Amino acid sequence: MRFGKLRFLGLLAALTPAAAMAAPKRIVSLSPCADQYLLELADPGQIVALNRFARDPRISWAWRKAMRYPAIRGSAEEMLALKPDIVFSSGFGTPAALAVLRSRGVKLVQLPWDDSFDSIERTARRVAAEIGHPERGEALVASMHARMRALGPAPGRGRVAAYYQRRGYLTGQGTLIDEMMRRAGLANLATRMNRPMLSRLSIEEMAVARPDFLFVENGGTVRDKGTEMLRHPLLARAIPPARHVNVSEALTTCGGPSYPDAMAAIVRGIRRADALGASTGPAR
Repeated sequence: MRFGKLRFLGLLAALTPAAAMAAPKRIVSLSPCADQYLLELADPGQIVALNRFARDPRISWAWRKAMRYPAIRGSAEEMLALKPDIVFSSGFGTPAALAVLRSRGVKLVQLPWDDSFDSIERTARRVAAEIGHPERGEALVASMHARMRALGPAPGRGRVAAYYQRRGYLTGQGTLIDEMMRRAGLANLATRMNRPMLSRLSIEEMAVARPDFLFVENGGTVRDKGTEMLRHPLLARAIPPARHVNVSEALTTCGGPSYPDAMAAIVRGIRRADALGASTGPAR
């Protein structure tokens, strides 16, 4: 009888989520992409440090939340001082720091570079499980789906958009922006031109291509010589500012919980242009 009771208790323990029983107490992020997930999923007391870019509002979606935590460069010395029990990265961290972590048996979780909503869902669930809160991963995914549904029908109607960055860089197929364009019902100019993930397109070439919408970062603000070209008169004549869709760099630097906000910015920008009568109508 006692043996049967022990078997029952053992089975009960096996059914208890292991992650919840062994939730890490000292979490460090070396990646601005991992920061997003941790700030949404972890207990505040679990996080001991985030990537040094976490507080930068230009590239960090959750910079306000990040202000309460130390920001680190990810050096070996910092790893020794912080004594983490789990570290999240996605290609960040110095070789010396990673070597220190491995030598001390610290769990290192390398996250993928999320370039689609499906990938973001998988990473949300993985991070939540790794930090002992799998139910929060499911809740975050459900929340993102609900926010996406609330955006309504895709407004793109097959029209063409280009994501044009400083120094004339064009974002192409196989990227997070490309996936967002398709979800909004748009065709990526770079894909139409059979361009790779990242290529350069002159102002003259862009004026000739004349997409229906031009995606710009941070409102097309001129910060330096590289961004000055985004205000070139030729570009403004070919694609009037009313057809520019502002997508903050902080929303697209990383795939993550920021995805619904990025989609909302795109949908809002398209509808605004349509309301102003600024779009060119059906796809060409």
